[in-house]
Amino acid sequence: MSGLSSELPNIREDLFRVPDAAQLQPAARATHPPRILLLYGSLRQRSFSRLLAEEAARLLWAMGAEARIFNPSGLPLPDDAPETHPKVAELRELTLWAEGMVWCSPERHGAMTGIMKAQIDWIPLTAGAIRPTQGKTLAVMQVCGGSQSFNAVNQMRVLGRWMRMLTIPNQSSVAKAFLEFDEHDRMKPSSYYDRVVDVMEELVKFTLLTRDIGPYLVDRYSERKESAEELSKRVNQKSI
Repeated sequence: MSGLSSELPNIREDLFRVPDAAQLQPAARATHPPRILLLYGSLRQRSFSRLLAEEAARLLWAMGAEARIFNPSGLPLPDDAPETHPKVAELRELTLWAEGMVWCSPERHGAMTGIMKAQIDWIPLTAGAIRPTQGKTLAVMQVCGGSQSFNAVNQMRVLGRWMRMLTIPNQSSVAKAFLEFDEHDRMKPSSYYDRVVDVMEELVKFTLLTRDIGPYLVDRYSERKESAEELSKRVNQKSI
């Protein structure tokens, strides 16, 4: 660290950290199943985004994870109800419970649905000292009414980054989804189904890999600096 102030004059030396590989090995690993929350983006009676989320949940359970699906029916529009609204409270409680998420939306007018976006908008970036999504894993999927598209998953990736989540590389886009589910609402064998298996497998692996070191992964210089400046400001105000 010697000479840092001359080489990097904009850096506060007391807050600068060299990434430490040892910190990526947790002292103890959690033994409970990975906790995954699934959100879907349609309220139709036969919602293919819901059916795909349900298929993904079955896979997650088979892979040793605990999966919960949030039903967005009754969730008010953002800012159109208090945060104490039962559906908002339910969603936020599940978000705090989860260690990873799956977002699955239909593509409508070349974008994710308003229902999908409303759920994400109700999840706060901060809740007191807790950041409900920061450092948690995310997988994105979409269903298409026609040919395969990636508009919705690309948008959800942007939102995942904005929510400071670790979005896994793999993703799923199911074309002509109405042809991919049987009369029992189960997904038929296909390359689309195989991709869903791949995505869930990767999500569980990334969740197992990162959940115990999440606080270290998201420990940032800029935030350490901001916290230190806020603390210094409060101390100075008290001394006046």
